[in-house]
Amino acid sequence: MDEASEQMEVRRHKLLKLKESGLALYPNDFKPSHSTSQIVAGFGSLPDDQLSALSTPFSLAGRIVGMRSFGKASFFHLQDRKGRLQVYVRQDRIGEEGHRLFQSLDVGDIVGVWGGLFRTKTRELTLDAHGLRLLCKCLRPLPEKWHGLTDVEIRYRQRYLDLMVKPEVKELFEKRSRIIRLVRRFFEERDFLEVETPMMQSIPGGAAARPFTTHHNTLDMDLYLRVAPELFLKRLLVGGMERVFELNRNFRNEGISVRHNPEFTMLEFYQAYATYEDLMALTEELFVTVAREILGSTQLSCGGQAIDLNPPWRRLTLKEAIEQYGGAERQRLATAEGLLAFAREKDLSIDGSLPYGKLIVEVFEKIAEPRLIQPTFVAGYPIEVSPLARKNDAHPALVDRFELYIAGRELANAFSELNDPLDQRERFVEQAEARQAGDELASAMDEDFLRALEYGMPPAAGEGIGIDRMVMLFTDSPSIRDVILFPLLRPER
Repeated sequence: MDEASEQMEVRRHKLLKLKESGLALYPNDFKPSHSTSQIVAGFGSLPDDQLSALSTPFSLAGRIVGMRSFGKASFFHLQDRKGRLQVYVRQDRIGEEGHRLFQSLDVGDIVGVWGGLFRTKTRELTLDAHGLRLLCKCLRPLPEKWHGLTDVEIRYRQRYLDLMVKPEVKELFEKRSRIIRLVRRFFEERDFLEVETPMMQSIPGGAAARPFTTHHNTLDMDLYLRVAPELFLKRLLVGGMERVFELNRNFRNEGISVRHNPEFTMLEFYQAYATYEDLMALTEELFVTVAREILGSTQLSCGGQAIDLNPPWRRLTLKEAIEQYGGAERQRLATAEGLLAFAREKDLSIDGSLPYGKLIVEVFEKIAEPRLIQPTFVAGYPIEVSPLARKNDAHPALVDRFELYIAGRELANAFSELNDPLDQRERFVEQAEARQAGDELASAMDEDFLRALEYGMPPAAGEGIGIDRMVMLFTDSPSIRDVILFPLLRPER
């Protein structure tokens, strides 16, 4: 039997002894009067004589995270949702029965404790326990004697342990919650309405992605978990809801990496009578607002790189980025043949059968994307990779679209929306032909969406921002799994 199993056996034996003594093992009637942070904030600065003169009893509940015993007197640290506080346990104060209970406790147990406050000789604010109750026995020893988890997969798989032993992990997810609240407030203050659209759809649309498939038994029909809410949010523009946003969960049946999880959170918003250039300014304003609230500055560090969010942000086209970071000559980027020759010179692994529009995006992603550290809007996207975006008036082979890159990662995708139903139908037909030719990521025909466009959608712009990647940026997290509480993992063996 290994050490962990032996410890579990000892803990189970203690639990059995407590049960035999008649103790209620899992009570649900203990009500703490304070949190640890409330005690520290409200009474931590009082002088010793005023602390000892307090007549108010304090009760706390939380997990034991460290114990030190000195015979008939002991100390332990109790951790709740707000922090930690030291507790002093003395046999003559809590009585023989209370002391016997304390002797059966282990690190990890959840307890309720009550008493007064004092300071130790080392000046640490401490609760002098007058009474103690076991609320839940921890039957498994905490990892590595409370020094934290070093196995990354265990951290992600058993997030409850990660949160328990590493306060900075809990702080990260509290920061994530604050970021989402700030995003919601930002759009509500600008007269955007938060909405909810279907997560199960009969036609997957709004992004070039492979969907997850499910089946509705009563209707006897296949459904798809949404890859994007775009087509439903545009229907709302048709209906007169001129500014809408959704903080949504999307599902894409694709690979997993430090930037990709099959289930992820997106912000998607649409504004009537706006262009993609208007959304550049709005995006700058959003990131600056969040940075100042979360970090207190527009300067941050991500992956060891210093990043400055002060606008205006740099603007490049795909071709300009390839020229700047790959040293390509402009005329070589004008044809598929020139692009392929350039890719071969750079030893890039590129599918030579790709059409020009997809080819230039592939070259950009390999040559320039990892090197876009400072905030950069990249525009000049070809129509072949943008089936829902409006054609550029001056260059019809391109669309009015940008992607935002920071720290070598794509964080946002936006464009002026295509609201011409005839043009949209032609694009859908081309996408359908591509699907028949084997392109699984091509968009499907959506007749109801086309019908909505035929009623008239106002000129508009829309954008999607990856919330998980945004949190990665503001918490300097190297992997998307660090900012998702329960990322998808293979089943344990």
